[in-house]
Amino acid sequence: MAEHYNVVVIGGGIHGAGIAQAAACAGYSVLLIEKTRLAAGSSSRSSKLIHGGLRYLESLEFSLVRESLAERERLLKIAPGLVRLQPFHIPVYTDTSRRPLTVRTGLSLYALLGRLHRDSRFRKLRKRDWDTLDGLETSGLQAVYRYHDAQTDDVELTRAVMQSALDHGGVLRCPAEFLEADIMATGSRVHYRSSGNETACTADVLVNAAGPWAHLVDRHITPAPDPVPVELVQGTHLVVEGAVDHGCYYLEVPSDRRAVFLLPWGEHALLGTTETPYTGDPDNVAPLPEEETYLLDVLKHYFPRRPQRVVERFAGLRVLPVAEGAAFGRSRETRLTVDNPTQPRRVSIYGGKLTGYRATAEKVMAMLRQTLPVRPALADTATLRIGPDQ
Repeated sequence: MAEHYNVVVIGGGIHGAGIAQAAACAGYSVLLIEKTRLAAGSSSRSSKLIHGGLRYLESLEFSLVRESLAERERLLKIAPGLVRLQPFHIPVYTDTSRRPLTVRTGLSLYALLGRLHRDSRFRKLRKRDWDTLDGLETSGLQAVYRYHDAQTDDVELTRAVMQSALDHGGVLRCPAEFLEADIMATGSRVHYRSSGNETACTADVLVNAAGPWAHLVDRHITPAPDPVPVELVQGTHLVVEGAVDHGCYYLEVPSDRRAVFLLPWGEHALLGTTETPYTGDPDNVAPLPEEETYLLDVLKHYFPRRPQRVVERFAGLRVLPVAEGAAFGRSRETRLTVDNPTQPRRVSIYGGKLTGYRATAEKVMAMLRQTLPVRPALADTATLRIGPDQ
């Protein structure tokens, strides 16, 4: 007889792990199926930031910024060994498009959306402090603003969230390949391959959290979900030689006015990211030479005396809504699709941010409570400690 679970999750990235944790903590039996290893895809190839999304204010995504700032503060409390507050610096030059008043206004709104918490405060650095900023170019520099956001190791965070799910009764099959699923009025039957053997289980609800592979997973679900108008956008990061000792840098690319970050990453620095439309197999995403040139040009422009040697390079994929214009200005809101709004048996997740994984999982569980039986909760993910300092 096939094993039965209240929830089966496809995909072991941060959103899959988050949903597995939320379901297990809510008292449900949950199985997560991951093809290769936890955080093997986009969840290991991010900018490693837990942030409110300052630049999303330009596209008026106030609710997303407010939610992200709240989640940042929450993660600083529940995962102190994994999520660390960092100073961020925004340099304003004579030729940057965002003028000092614009930056101050944006940071003031950012602080307001962060409920004026002490971590949301910002200030303008004194000119005599500019020479301490890791070799930042000071020619033409008009002002430098310092605010705070947080940084993490995305792989370790994903593993810690999944470990929390396991600690509360969740089950992990990894490596295991999802094959197909049939959605019925009473639940679903899920087929997957593990250790060379095909296995079947049943579930009250199936959650597709496969990230850039979500549309491919949906094709193996019967009845077929309606196609979602999204596209994949590649983001490349470079690990460049030499440490960054005084915080993080929010830099405006001279050629197209996008934002690029230079961040501390161990004994080196992390530089990223790009936005390149991607139409190939998600398994084959890789940095492009022109993306590397683009990023190194930004580094040379703002830090002309820093080494340019690339220690490591990696590329991940974002899932963004199809729209006209550059990817930089598109919404980062997560889209959840269901087979039946009143009693969902299948939920697919498109998009999403590392910062908001827990909030997205709670939204999914709120939808699924219409379908799942009543269970006593075991823990609250909003307060449950995770990571090495739990």
